[in-house]
Amino acid sequence: MTLKEGKLPTVIKTIGNTPLVRLKRMNPFSLVTILLKLEFFNPSGSIKDRIVAHIVDDAQMKGLIKPGGVLIEATSGNTGAAAAMIAAIRGYKAVLTLPDKVSKEKQDALRAFGAELIICPTSAPPDSPEHYVNKAKAIKEKTPGSFRIDQYDNLKNPEAHYLTTGPEIWEQSRGEVDYLIASASTGGTISGTGRYLKEKNPNLKLIMPDPVGSIYAEYFKTGRIPKEGHCNYLVEGVGEDHLAKALDFSIIDEVIPFTDKEAFDTCRRLAKEEGILAGGSSGGNLKIALDIAKKLTRPKTLVVIIPDGGLKYLSKIYNDEWMKEKGLL
Repeated sequence: MTLKEGKLPTVIKTIGNTPLVRLKRMNPFSLVTILLKLEFFNPSGSIKDRIVAHIVDDAQMKGLIKPGGVLIEATSGNTGAAAAMIAAIRGYKAVLTLPDKVSKEKQDALRAFGAELIICPTSAPPDSPEHYVNKAKAIKEKTPGSFRIDQYDNLKNPEAHYLTTGPEIWEQSRGEVDYLIASASTGGTISGTGRYLKEKNPNLKLIMPDPVGSIYAEYFKTGRIPKEGHCNYLVEGVGEDHLAKALDFSIIDEVIPFTDKEAFDTCRRLAKEEGILAGGSSGGNLKIALDIAKKLTRPKTLVVIIPDGGLKYLSKIYNDEWMKEKGLL
């Protein structure tokens, strides 16, 4: 059979089956195994490829989007990259709304895929028409032939992780996983992956790191949405100023705050000590994992989600001048 006659996968078919690797030099705790799920191996560079492919496949099957249609989404960059990539492959147009704190690298990548970007103020409150989620809803209403991915409230989001990320981690770890550490914006990753893993191991602990300023830690502890909650912290893609329906708090065991400095310092260590260039939310996840590991007195295995790669943040986290400007170095 010639190469032309053989069956080779499209880019979309390479989504998932990402590596699970061991943390070595940064883990001084002999009783604890720390494993990192490297989601930047997905084709557009993040874990969000999983949910967008699943949601768009479902929408196509139901006739909710047709050839030549428009994909619309509110995004901090990674879901947008997945949407723009899939739109390019399938002949759709992508229109994306973003908060203005999204890195230049992410914005440039979205434009490279051919997406149209609408930049919104990060400081806009959740009830403002200028909030990036509300802007996406408004664009959907006035755009014929469009489909909004709706990652925050679409339950196909956690379902994608229940069907893929959870089973992968269980198989790769050979069922030896005691903690899953995953921060949340939409909450799809921790909700879907966590539900699958807790069905396999009811004793598993689900830990959700949360950036200081986000509403999630306070809401988890008190059931109250803090009025002062915002998204003005510097780490991208996690935490929120509004509740997402894709996030299932009922299965989460603990929500632990982290600061921008803690996340970014951990990222820079991860690059220099482990050779893994990761995004800011990865640093937050790993910082909390290391704090947990320090307290453990019995052998345990911690799995840490690494949602995206550091190439998207070279002008920020890995730039000394930017770090100094923000008072973080």
